[in-house]
Order: sequence, then structure tokens, then C-alpha cells
Amino acid sequence: MKKTPPFTEIYCDDSIVVLNKASGILTAADRYDLDAPRLDKIASENYGRLFAVHRIDKDTSGAIVYARTPEAQRALSMAFEKRQVDKTYHALVHGRPLWEETTSTMRLLVNGDLRHRTIVNRMGKDAETYFRCIGPCGPYSWIEAKPKTGRTHQIRAHLSQLGFCIVCDPLYSGNQKPVRLSDIKRSWRGDIYEERPLLSRLALHAWKITLKHPLTGEEMTFTAPYSKDLDSTRKQLAKLFGTDPIS
Repeated sequence: MKKTPPFTEIYCDDSIVVLNKASGILTAADRYDLDAPRLDKIASENYGRLFAVHRIDKDTSGAIVYARTPEAQRALSMAFEKRQVDKTYHALVHGRPLWEETTSTMRLLVNGDLRHRTIVNRMGKDAETYFRCIGPCGPYSWIEAKPKTGRTHQIRAHLSQLGFCIVCDPLYSGNQKPVRLSDIKRSWRGDIYEERPLLSRLALHAWKITLKHPLTGEEMTFTAPYSKDLDSTRKQLAKLFGTDPIS
């Protein structure tokens, strides 16, 4: 089986590089596993030293921005701190929300339990996430999430408190069952013992990011195409139920 590469390039210049990260790899150093593979280290073989300016979860796929100079790092870090960066995520969740749009402002405490999860807690830090239901598709729904703050596991924690778990979430969901075509297509006639799941990893993707270039000040938007497994799931759900998050 061909191994999925840890990233593909979306954009690169002398100041920044934007990569489309695969699920399952860290974007920067992790305090709990110092020897775990890191995207910034792996990608430095292609781009030289990279400077982290934000993070996305290990299990999340999608757009990640790195600075290539200390000057760019300072400018971008300040933009993230001042909440001047617009981030859009797509998530596939179990169930169907009764709301079309909602905003969660529940305060979040990072590393709040023995499993190192982020929990809602009045002693936590302020956090804000806007959610929009793109549409239902059988037992699932596609959700657009736009976090205004950047707390660890923010989207996952806020969704969980709203009563929704992301498909295949190993931390916040009691249901880690993979997405199988046999479970959603009534006319499926394959061999259940030979069937491979459409998706067996966290269904959360950093779809789009908009920021000002640290050198020129130009506003730039970068979109990260879905990985093969997530895109196959999207196409099958769109064919069966008519909801497509990127149509």
C-alpha cells in the first residue's frame, strides 16, 4: 500500500509557506511526546528552517502556515494573537443540529482531564467558535466551523458541549466507528469482510485560511483540498444525500 505523504504544498515564497497537512502528524513540538514526528521538521528538508505561528491538531488535516524568517514569524504571530486571521474548518459529525447557525463562547480549560482533553470550565480561557450547518447527509451532518480564538481542541470541545461529536474522534467521541459505504448505501452488495472503510480518522479539516502577507500586507486566501479518504467520503455522501460541503 502506498503511504500517504505527510504534506503537499499550497503556496511558498521567501517569507511564508502554506502546507496541506495529512492527518496524524504534529505541526510543532509536543510536550507529551518529544520524539513524535513533526511537520515543521520534516518540511524543513524542503524549505529550510520553519517557524511555527499557529497549530492545528495532530489528527486534523488541512492548511497550516509557517514563517520562513524571524521577521515573518513576528508579524504572523501578532496577527494570530490579535485575531486578524480568518480560519474555516469543515467537520463531519454524527447526528443533525436543530440550528442552522450558532456561536459557542464557552470558556475552555486546556489539558483539563486525565486524557489531556480540553474541557468547558469557567476557570478556563475565553474561546469563541462560529458554527454553520452546511447540511445533513443520512446519519451525519457537515458543519462549517470558524474559530475566532485558537485554543487547543477548540472546535472539538465546543462541538462536544453542543452535543455533537466529530466522526472518528478518538478523544471526544464515544462512537469511533469508521464510515463504511455498507452502512449508508441501502443497495450495497459487497462483501462486509473485505470492505475497507471510506474514512477511519478524525473527520476535521482546516479548509481555508485568510491572512495578510507579513511582508507585503496583501490579503491572501489559501484553500486546502480534501485528502483522498475525506474526499471519497464527501463524494459518496453527496451522491447519496445531495449535501456537498465544497460545491
